This record gives sequence, C-alpha cells and structure tokens, in this order.
Amino acid sequence: MSTVIPFESAKPAAEAAPERVGVLLVNLGTPDTADAAGVRVYLEEFLSDPRVIEDQGLLWKLILNGIILRVRPARKARDYLKIWNVEKNESPLKTITRSQADKLTADIADRGSLVVDWAMRYGNPSISSRIEALAAQGCNRLLVVPLYPQYSAATSATVCDEVFRVLAGMRAQPILRVTPPYYVEPDYIEALAGSINAHLASLPFQPELILASYHGMPKAYVEKGDPYEAQCIATTDALRKRLGLDANRLILTFQSRFGNAEWLQPYTDKTVERLAKEGVRRIVVVTPGFSADCLETLEEIAQENAEIFRHNGGEQFSAIPCLNDSDAGMDVIRTLVLRELQGWI
Repeated sequence: MSTVIPFESAKPAAEAAPERVGVLLVNLGTPDTADAAGVRVYLEEFLSDPRVIEDQGLLWKLILNGIILRVRPARKARDYLKIWNVEKNESPLKTITRSQADKLTADIADRGSLVVDWAMRYGNPSISSRIEALAAQGCNRLLVVPLYPQYSAATSATVCDEVFRVLAGMRAQPILRVTPPYYVEPDYIEALAGSINAHLASLPFQPELILASYHGMPKAYVEKGDPYEAQCIATTDALRKRLGLDANRLILTFQSRFGNAEWLQPYTDKTVERLAKEGVRRIVVVTPGFSADCLETLEEIAQENAEIFRHNGGEQFSAIPCLNDSDAGMDVIRTLVLRELQGWI
C-alpha cells in the first residue's frame, strides 16, 4: 500500500535562480606588479601558450626558461615603470579595461538582467575567476567580448580556448556566445577617424603622413591561414577611404616583433627610421589594432619609436591615444554587445 505524503509536510523544491546574462570583456593581460618578479610570472604564462608560440618543444622550453625568463623580466619591468599607474598600482591596460566595463554597466543599466565584468587572458583578473563570479550571480548565459578589433589565433582564439577550458570543468555550463572581430564595422571606422581628426586638430604641427601601426605576427602564422594580416589591411583601407588619404599618406606597419623569425612587414621601427632619414620631419602614429592603451602603445610607440624618429633626424612625433573608454570607444563596444545579445534580452 502506497503512502501519501500530506501536502503540508512535502519538502518544497529549490527555487531556480533568476536567469541573468553575463557580459565578459577580455583583453590580453598585464603583470600584477611592475618588477622583475611580476613580469616573469606574466611572461611565463604568455609565452607558454601554444597559440602565441606555436612550437612549444624542448628547444623553446630551454630558451624560455634558460634565457628569456632570466633576462627579459628586468628589462620589461623598467618599461612598465615608465607607464605604470602609480596611484592604482596597476598597468594602464587594467585601469582602462575596468573603466570600459564600468561604463558599459552604466550604459546598459536599464537592462536589469545583464551583469558586466572584465578579465585578462594572462594575469589577473583571470577568465576563470570572472566566469565563476558571473555564474555565482545567476548568469546562465555568457557573452564573451574579446577586445581585439582584428581576429588572430594568438588573441581572439586563445581567449576562446581559455573560456572553453573553464566551461569544460563546470557541471552547469552557461550558454555561450562570442563577439566577432569588428575590424571594418562602420561605428569602429568612424570612431577611429574621429579620434584621428580630433588629435590632428589639437597638434601644433601638421604631420606629413600618418602611420597605422598594428601588433606584429610571425609571417608563418599567416601562411598557415591566420586572417589577421588581411583584416589589418581591410581596417587601413577603410580608414584611408574615410579620411581621404592614399597609401603614401596613411602607411600600414607592424610593431612588437619578437625572436629571429620573419614577421609581418613593413616593421614600424624600421619604417620610422627610414622616413626620418629620407627627410620626413613630422609624423603621427595611430594604433588601430588596440582597443586600450598599453605597453605597446604608451612605451613602444609613444616613447621608443618617437626616440628612433628624432635620433634619425625627425622633429615632430605624436602618438594618437587608443579609443579606450572614450565616448566613441564605448559606443563601439556597446553597439557590438547589444547586437550580439539580440534574442537574449
């Protein structure tokens, strides 16, 4: 004979958590401290990623641990100190990415089901910690936003790799979306053009030409099928058309090469040097491959390349800030996010 449990004594089912959507902005990463120890931890994680250095064989491990991690951290720490946000004791990249997340939160505050957070692919806050935090807030849908206008396996794809790794360890996985690259989105090109024009109007000199400098990549990666170079070219072509400049007035270059392999050319530093030696006296550099100012823009371009230019005869050099958390920059991020959230909110 079956037993009937009185209604009043039945144990109520656990209430389902309210459904929310998490939006995770992700940038490349930064050391936690501007000293050799902090840079060493960051470089080890970064250079051990097979998306960044594809050949992770024994020879590379010997070079990485026997040479690079012994020599490079102290030198790069000195570079970080030149741009470090002393007030917050963090790199500008971390300061700006946090502000982008805060401003996006304010921009979409009327949509109560959304929770915005931010992370770094390498360093802190980690992708895993922020996905866990979003899950704890009831986010069962997740939009990941790699903050790279142009796609490459070494940036966008490795963000996805890490997200997938984190999700593989979760029993209750969120539904996942990832925003696409936005290298020729009209809002992005318009924001870049507006930033360039505003910066030029603020200068006490008229540049003879503009360099559009993108982060470099080993040529072999492109030959294997990475679309990064083609997307950098597309961005530059769109900017030329929008600004009414030809290829001699807006020149595409690639910076930040590493190691002895051939990287995408022309190289930014070699181009800056050549232009100065050829008699060009006034140039401006824009970095359309970076969504936020960082070591590569604030130190490598604005300081190191400026010195190369002046050392070889150049006179006036100016680096245009990235879109960062400017109104135009936030318009680009907000438009991208809201478009990719269609059907979820």
